[in-house]
Amino acid sequence: MNWYVGKIVAIFMLLLLPLFGDEAYEQEIKTAFEAAEKVIQKGPQQIKVFDQAELDLPEKFIFIPNPEASNIMRAMGNPVSEGFAGMIMPEEMKTWWFITVNYDNAGYIKDDDAKNWKTDEMLQQMKENAVQINEERVKRHMPEVDVAGWVQTPMYYGDNHEVIWSVATKAKGVQDDQAQGVNYNTLVLGRQGYIGLNMITSLSSIESLKPTSKMLIDKLHFVDGKRYSDVNFDTDKIAEYGLAALITGVAAKKLGLIALAAAFFVKFAKVIALTLFGGTLWYKKWASKKKQNETASTIDTTEKL
Repeated sequence: MNWYVGKIVAIFMLLLLPLFGDEAYEQEIKTAFEAAEKVIQKGPQQIKVFDQAELDLPEKFIFIPNPEASNIMRAMGNPVSEGFAGMIMPEEMKTWWFITVNYDNAGYIKDDDAKNWKTDEMLQQMKENAVQINEERVKRHMPEVDVAGWVQTPMYYGDNHEVIWSVATKAKGVQDDQAQGVNYNTLVLGRQGYIGLNMITSLSSIESLKPTSKMLIDKLHFVDGKRYSDVNFDTDKIAEYGLAALITGVAAKKLGLIALAAAFFVKFAKVIALTLFGGTLWYKKWASKKKQNETASTIDTTEKL
């Protein structure tokens, strides 16, 4: 396991072990990242998102494809959709974050309702939808989550067909002003559906990371024939909903990652601060102890010979 993967494993394990706290779970996390190490794609290079688009991954970023990325997500307690393509992370994790890349073949989504958005009503709808989402989370023995408020009110960039919005999240029952987790959603519309880049981070970090999120979505391009402008209204599937419903309902039903962020940042804010600066030390101590044990075992065997 190289230094970078070791650091990431340390971060996730220190965050997650207080939730689960057993050796089997520790091994699952380590196994998932060890497998990911073998398939990591480092920028700069072009990443294909199914047969739909290409992402120009910049230098100092990495991409973990499937199935390794799915194994990491499941180890973290998150369901993985059929359209999950992989994960983006920085090579140097100075601030804790990662981005999921998803494709949804929802069909062509008309954007003509963007000019009529009523963001207060949209936020209320998201809060109401969270009730239904929590019912599913309870069935999966996962912590419930509530929507606290907008971090970024919905914005639509018609020239690029990009949508951006974000809500603050919190563990159920926590006051709104104590929200900690953030899902920062950026997506680009295509002919047959949309691709979403969903950044998971803390509320205290999102402002500094917004430019990173926007930069990455701008580097995502649908291929010829799959672009939004390539639509054929006579033959193509047209979604039964518009952008407002996509934001408040369809996309909101995939709040598993939001709950993960909320659980982390509400419960483990201090732990996160420790891992960002102490994760590498933790891993080095673990590796050093392992090496010492191996050395001791070798000496013991030699003496017996």
